Amino acid sequence: MPLGTLDRTPPPFFKQGPSALSKLMVFSALALFLMVADMRFQFAAPVRAALATALYPVQWLVQQPVQVVSQAGNYFQSLHAAQQTEREALQRLAAQATRALQVEQLALENQRLRELLSMRERISTPSTGAQVLYDAADPFSRKVVIDRGQTHGIVVGSPVIDESGVLGQVTRVYPLVSEVTLLIDRDHAIPVLNTRTGARNVAYGQTGTGGDGLELRYTLANADIKQGDLLSTSGVDGVYPPGLPVARVTGVEHRAESSFTRIECEPLARVQGVLHVLVLSPVGAALPPSPLPEPVSSRRWRGEVPGSRIATP
Repeated sequence: MPLGTLDRTPPPFFKQGPSALSKLMVFSALALFLMVADMRFQFAAPVRAALATALYPVQWLVQQPVQVVSQAGNYFQSLHAAQQTEREALQRLAAQATRALQVEQLALENQRLRELLSMRERISTPSTGAQVLYDAADPFSRKVVIDRGQTHGIVVGSPVIDESGVLGQVTRVYPLVSEVTLLIDRDHAIPVLNTRTGARNVAYGQTGTGGDGLELRYTLANADIKQGDLLSTSGVDGVYPPGLPVARVTGVEHRAESSFTRIECEPLARVQGVLHVLVLSPVGAALPPSPLPEPVSSRRWRGEVPGSRIATP
């Protein structure tokens, strides 16, 4: 028999039970009945509760890998966020610390500038403000370089002071900068006056001889000088204006083998780390010139020279 004439339905001996369509209709009706009945009478609630209780361990085991992966992801994400927050906090802390240091530095600088301006108001000598650029490279001397020179009217020998007292003297002038020798330099000397007794002396720098300070040399053992005496400029040298604070006596040592007393002094100016200074005009520049000596011939003509005769007309 040709293949095209074969019946497509299975042979009778393969048919068992109802057809698929009838099964579909029956089970669909049963499902619909159960849904309606459960909605109306809730008779399937105990069955669902029993099934949920029986399947809970299975659900818990199945959810554990997902929860572990989720918790691990959250942990690493939180750790990264915490590290990022810590880095930002450290950066902000460093910025705030830098800003705090700058504020403190500016406050200190402002205070010193105010004191320097008050010192300037008390001095009648013309002055020029300057800033210290750096220390001189010579390790055997105490010198600093300021940002004022010949173009700003600075001359050799000009006194230099800060807000506390005399700092030194200009010893070398360039067009744009100048070199200042500090008063504690071993080659520097300054005439001083004891404000308590009125005695005059000369203070010498003693850098490299036991400390950075001043020393009053050739002072007699019976001289009236005590620890704590204030020394100021005497003004007899024609360089420093009188009355500027210079140093304070810190030690008086009497030596039995010598007729002189060793007197050590501490400068009042900040010889370490000074930033702003005032450069004063030398006092000698404002003084009238000294009269020239009169020729000897004129003195002999008037009979002022011993052995000379008074000229007669």
